[in-house]
Amino acid sequence: MPPPNHRRFQNHRMHLAAFTAILGNLSFGYALVYTSPVIPELEHSLDPQLRLDNYNASFFESIFTLGVIFGGLTTMLLNDLLGRKLTIMLSSVPSVLGFAIMGSAQVVWMLDLGRALTGIAGGMLSGTVPIYIAEISVAKIRGRMGVGPQIMLVLGTLLLYALGLVLSWRWLAIVGAFIPTLMITLMYFMPESPRYLISKHRYSEAMEALAWLRGPEANYRLEYTEIEDSLSSSVSRFSCSELSQRHIYKPMLISVFMRVFQQLSGITVVLVNMQIIFDSTPVILAGRYDAVPVGVVRFFSVLLAAWLMDKAGRRRLLFVSGIIMSISMLSLGVYVKVSELKHNQTSTNMPFENTAHLTAEHLLQHKTTEWSTIIPLISVMVFIFGYAFGWGPITWLMMSEILPLKIRGFASGVCVSVSWITAFILTEFFLQVKHTFGLAVPFLFFCAISILGIIFTAFCIPETRRRTLEQIQDSFQNPRALGC
Repeated sequence: MPPPNHRRFQNHRMHLAAFTAILGNLSFGYALVYTSPVIPELEHSLDPQLRLDNYNASFFESIFTLGVIFGGLTTMLLNDLLGRKLTIMLSSVPSVLGFAIMGSAQVVWMLDLGRALTGIAGGMLSGTVPIYIAEISVAKIRGRMGVGPQIMLVLGTLLLYALGLVLSWRWLAIVGAFIPTLMITLMYFMPESPRYLISKHRYSEAMEALAWLRGPEANYRLEYTEIEDSLSSSVSRFSCSELSQRHIYKPMLISVFMRVFQQLSGITVVLVNMQIIFDSTPVILAGRYDAVPVGVVRFFSVLLAAWLMDKAGRRRLLFVSGIIMSISMLSLGVYVKVSELKHNQTSTNMPFENTAHLTAEHLLQHKTTEWSTIIPLISVMVFIFGYAFGWGPITWLMMSEILPLKIRGFASGVCVSVSWITAFILTEFFLQVKHTFGLAVPFLFFCAISILGIIFTAFCIPETRRRTLEQIQDSFQNPRALGC
């Protein structure tokens, strides 16, 4: 008969609770890249009330990030007021409503409103799901469990890319409304985070939740005692004056800067503009078909991360991820710049400033039958691969690992908001920078940011592999404990 500790690592109810929560990330990923096939379709809409020009397209794309910012700010209050479970369930309301409005849109402002609402849902999920999963997981497999939200987010984007090949923009919105409906139904039957319940002095409910998650034969009472002992000495009402304490401000700053570097790497810009990027670059396939293989690569990369997370550790994966991302963005930036210069030399009737507007079809008429046209596709695939097994899942996981419980709800909201403010700025100005300076400039900028992320990892990010949340929290009290 296996020992109790072994049994609890294999408990299927814990995986079921985590899977139910990350269904929200499936919807988040779907909503995030909704504009990738939709904007090109609406730019050529026969209905003038729905036709998008450059300004409307940029706003329709970037307003999602404003919604995520607002949703992230609400988690600062809702995570501690309602709890992790109810906040996750509540996120389905703006999600379903947003997709319904977009699916029935008759004018552009309805598209913007619906997209903003789906963004609000995404922000609520971003600040809550990683915390919920970290708090219900055991230390031995918390890394693998923590990659779950990223896996589902990737599946959501891949689902949208695939359906975008066969469905119109209205049907894409209708499909999007079904996912959060399923999530809220299943989440009703899942338990609340035991750590949250103990912090609110709901001790009997916490014991029941742990028993459900670990199984009746597991040694969940010992785990309950360890959590209670740790929280009894550290959980009290949070005040802003405590931000001056090292064990509070340091993990919070690390989490914030990880989120900033993650967004400045260009991932959101690449994902939501993927078809536009490929349509503007001499590439071997048409833009609408390139997104699917990129999505497949991203999915398998996250699966690799799940396998490596608790074996190689967080820091090693971040180093490798940053190196891969910087090299791929450098190669893409150089390729685009060389292509622009080549086309400028061979197109005497077209001014240089217009080369950034060229579609793949135009460029294929000018020396794009060369083998080099595969470089953009390979570069983006490698960039997504590097991001998806490092800076993608690990930043979400470590945010939930290193933040102290007493500020976890507040700080996660700050991290999500800062992250998506950064994403909003990038997505709002990306198309303008592309039209003004050319497509190479943002890619070279993303390369430089990835290099800075590597330096930040070397000096500031601790290793948390196989430590309990209580051990990590205690370690920040000691300057040498985590080696940071």
